[in-house]
Amino acid sequence: MAATGDAAAEASAKRAQRNVVLTAAIAGLGGLLFGYDTGIIASALLFIRSDFGLGSFEQGLVVACVPVGAILGAAFAGQMADRYGRRYVIITAAIVFIVGAIGSAFGPSLAVLCISRALLGIAVGLASANAPVYISEVAPPEERGRLVSYFQLSVTVGILVAYLVGLAFSPSEEWRWMLGLGAVPALALLIGMLRMPQSPRWLVMVGEDYKARLVLSRIRRDDEKAIDKELAEIKQSLEVEPGGWRDLLEPAVKAALVVGVGLAILQQVTGINTVIYYAPTIIEYTGVSSGSSAILASLSVGVINVIATIVALRLIDSKGRRTLLMVGVAGMTASLVALGGAFLGDESGTLVTVIAIASLMAYVAAFAISLGPIFWVLNSEVYPLNVRSKAAAAGTMANWTFNFIVSLTFLLLIDALGQAGTFFLYAAIGLFTLWFCWKLVPETKGKRLEDIQTIFRQRAEARSSP
Repeated sequence: MAATGDAAAEASAKRAQRNVVLTAAIAGLGGLLFGYDTGIIASALLFIRSDFGLGSFEQGLVVACVPVGAILGAAFAGQMADRYGRRYVIITAAIVFIVGAIGSAFGPSLAVLCISRALLGIAVGLASANAPVYISEVAPPEERGRLVSYFQLSVTVGILVAYLVGLAFSPSEEWRWMLGLGAVPALALLIGMLRMPQSPRWLVMVGEDYKARLVLSRIRRDDEKAIDKELAEIKQSLEVEPGGWRDLLEPAVKAALVVGVGLAILQQVTGINTVIYYAPTIIEYTGVSSGSSAILASLSVGVINVIATIVALRLIDSKGRRTLLMVGVAGMTASLVALGGAFLGDESGTLVTVIAIASLMAYVAAFAISLGPIFWVLNSEVYPLNVRSKAAAAGTMANWTFNFIVSLTFLLLIDALGQAGTFFLYAAIGLFTLWFCWKLVPETKGKRLEDIQTIFRQRAEARSSP
């Protein structure tokens, strides 16, 4: 009899594990679309600029439309999530992804192309603000870092797929197909999320305790008592009424926002999206003249991005967030120095190309084990539940605001400072980022979301005491 009970419990635990992994994987498709729709422009831009006769500013504008839209999407993401739930916001994002991809493919003018890419940006903002939070709220504490990192892994896979699609269509210069194919994973996200549950923490927040318990019983390997305990802890964390934007000014929340928003900004101003958006263009600076060859060389960046993110998934819950941040940011900074050094002279050719590609690969690998996944993990777990949606949206808005600034100014910086000066500037910011991570980012691995709040409450109390 006992053996039968043990077998049933083991089967239930495996089913719960499958359910939570499936939930994270489906929500992670929002990350794949994030990666695809931001990464595909790197290849498409080589042909859009010739079709429309674009200069540096206009090229930057085409790239920057997605970040602009993402700022708007993230601005509304928190309020929508509190009212309708994380799941419905992700479903809405999937619909907007489909519309934006089709509009980009059929846009007859630069204006229509920019509007369609801004719609894609709105979808990216909605998804990037909600999918990591949704995953963190369904994940058990001991697996939360790994499962939330599925979102960043999906981003990197999306970027790699974008490079592959760009390579496939570059001989025919069919940039419209490159942009339009984004509708396919968007449809998969829409269908998948229609079958996923609401976040149990959101259900408790709106008074649906019974439904929250049903969801927890589907996604937890624990016994009934453990589920009851988790439900009680969620309810206790909600003794404070759901907060508004003004509640973000509370000392404990501000302490968490310093980390979340700070990492959001630093993730961008260390230059990652200059590589994602402009990798083929950077490689052309080394003397590679063929668009197809530049895209092919960029493919190595996409491959290493995926591999390093998989490594991060295996390490983030064992080695911890801080350790990976420190090692990764140091590697990013060193790689930027090497990349700048490759452009110091006036020479171009095979050696410069090899150094540039190797530096780009090292930089992306270091990013993929540190600021890439860990910003999204921390931005989904450091805030109190009553303001989590709004605070996570604030972090996402900051991330996309500086994504816009960096993507719009990169080519202008190249014109003003040269290639070497631009990458040395990003390296200097990398040194500051290293100090920021060492000084301000706490270790959160293995902690319940409710326990993480205590870290920032104590930090705020320490600052306010005489």
